[in-house]
Amino acid sequence: MADVHEPLVRRKRKKVLVDYLVQFRWILVIFVVLPISALIYFNIYLGDMWSAMKSEKKRQKQHDENVQKVVKRLKQRNPKKDGLVCTARKPWIAVGMRNVDYKRARHFEVDLSAFRNILEIDKERMVAKVEPLVNMGQITRATCPMNLALAVVAELDDLTVGGLINGYGIEGSSHLYGLFSDTVVAMEVVLADGRVVRATKDNEYSDLFYGIPWSQGTLGFLVSAEIKLIPIKEYMKLTYTPVKGNLKEIAQAYADSFAPREGHPTEVPDFVEGMVYTESEGVMMTGVYASKQEAKKKGNKINSVGWWFKPWFYQHAQTALKRGEFVEYIPTREYYHRHTRCLYWEGKLILPFGDQFWFRFLLGWLMPPKVSLLKATQGEAIRNYYHDNHVIQDMLVPLYKVGDALEFVHREMEVYPLWLCPHRLFKLPVKTMVYPEPGFEHQHRQGDTSYAQMFTDVGVYYAPAAVLRGEEFNGAEAVHRLEQWLIENHSYQPQYAVSELNEKDFWRMFDASHYEHCRQKYGAVGTFMSVYYKSKKGRKTEKEVQEAEAAILEPAYADEA
Repeated sequence: MADVHEPLVRRKRKKVLVDYLVQFRWILVIFVVLPISALIYFNIYLGDMWSAMKSEKKRQKQHDENVQKVVKRLKQRNPKKDGLVCTARKPWIAVGMRNVDYKRARHFEVDLSAFRNILEIDKERMVAKVEPLVNMGQITRATCPMNLALAVVAELDDLTVGGLINGYGIEGSSHLYGLFSDTVVAMEVVLADGRVVRATKDNEYSDLFYGIPWSQGTLGFLVSAEIKLIPIKEYMKLTYTPVKGNLKEIAQAYADSFAPREGHPTEVPDFVEGMVYTESEGVMMTGVYASKQEAKKKGNKINSVGWWFKPWFYQHAQTALKRGEFVEYIPTREYYHRHTRCLYWEGKLILPFGDQFWFRFLLGWLMPPKVSLLKATQGEAIRNYYHDNHVIQDMLVPLYKVGDALEFVHREMEVYPLWLCPHRLFKLPVKTMVYPEPGFEHQHRQGDTSYAQMFTDVGVYYAPAAVLRGEEFNGAEAVHRLEQWLIENHSYQPQYAVSELNEKDFWRMFDASHYEHCRQKYGAVGTFMSVYYKSKKGRKTEKEVQEAEAAILEPAYADEA
């Protein structure tokens, strides 16, 4: 019997035309995508600056006017003649690598492109009120000079508030605050019938408040959100700790870095992150906020990782495997966005020489390419190639199962590096789409509390080693096996990823009861596409969706076996 810890042996694969298109795609990226990306980023920056110059009163007035435009547009829809409702945003603009195929069905568009303003930074309530298209780069630019930040700041600049609330968002502070949606105080939502409501965890729309996360915008249009702020300091004191051993030992070292075991008290850091570089090597990073005075004390090392010519962050962290443990101070805003320039390590596939000093020095200031432009220029053949030969998945697994998850990924996909980021999954008053394991609070496992179970995002982003070796690899089958593993281990797959789940398995992974309650109560059925069909891989037809909506009384999750 083969060793279950060893990756599968695959046959060699013959190269076809699309292999060469992908291999030399860097030409298109350098001469087309990067320059256009830079212009787009600059234009967005000017727009953000123009918005910041307006008074809060004027921004709020414009917001109210734009909300009324959405209401008016919704009321123009004839349910018998018009298609299901969706935003007017182009399918390729989404940051996730999954193509937004649901927009190939007939649909009734509502334009939300004006909703990209920070409406208020309330220092007394410690809340930021923002519109859904405000992105992470925009909000840290506004809050960090005030020594304030969102409790959870997702790493990539382009990630928007609306996407992180309706979908999934995480950061190295999530072991304290949970997922991005857990830090939301209130949501302003336009419902299917045009009503505008404010949902909080304790008002009459509390069920909607708990139903929106993971719903992918299928319960209503989010038009603003109030999000928790926390006080911060100017620098992040970051400790890099190398770990060597088997995957189970690496997983245990990762857990020990932030979650003390009984009898082993450990100071809980402000930020936690792990990167696994091979099946026997990883680096764990823990960060605590530090003042400017502390960072500039004699003997302390300051590393401004945000400069365009600096080594890519994941490669810089990897040096700990040779250097041993070391500590440095990184400007806080630059730390928040440490993975933006190289898109974690995906930049290495997009530009094979992008990490070289000469490229970083000459053209690094143009990085990163906008993901939306990469998608817009890839074409159907390259798109299908990436689906078959590339993995971009996140596995949200209980902390005590991280070792098993690492072994599964090594055996089935052999993708490295892997990203580890912990997050609390709170026990809520209602059973939402994602929820802790039943009875977790009685198990007293490492990292768990009476009110939250500790989970971990295992980020799997790169070409599998088999593909890099020129061997056969079936991405669809690998993802299908990954999804079955997640279902069997009470784990989750964020819906931005390419999914192979059928409807029955989708509702085995996620709980539909509260979501369907909200769909019925707030009139979303027949107006917005259901979250399964919105997340489903492949083309959706209007007929397919209508038939699914007609069968809503016999949902797949109510399987009678």
